[in-house]
Amino acid sequence: MAIPILTTTVAGVLSAPAAVASSETINGNLVSSGAKLQVINGAGAPINVTFTDPGTTPLGNTGTNAASAVANATTKFFALTSGLVDGASGNIVVAFSATTSITAQIIV
Repeated sequence: MAIPILTTTVAGVLSAPAAVASSETINGNLVSSGAKLQVINGAGAPINVTFTDPGTTPLGNTGTNAASAVANATTKFFALTSGLVDGASGNIVVAFSATTSITAQIIV
């Protein structure tokens, strides 16, 4: 599934988040527009949202993927930054610990 992109305007736009897959890929070019990922947890339990760290340590070890909890029945926003963009693919990869009743959209 692809997370929909909501482009805001002065006149306003209707929000239309979509169901997420366990792993989603986001185009890294959205970083330059100040994009944010909105995650809406409509489930009865908290979930974790984990961005893949594409970096490496000075010794060449892979980066650390840190999970961020989204409590049940809440909405959380995440900044999409250049540090999340994989240099080889140009994409950002985000994983969701659960997908039932979880929706998301990218806001630019």
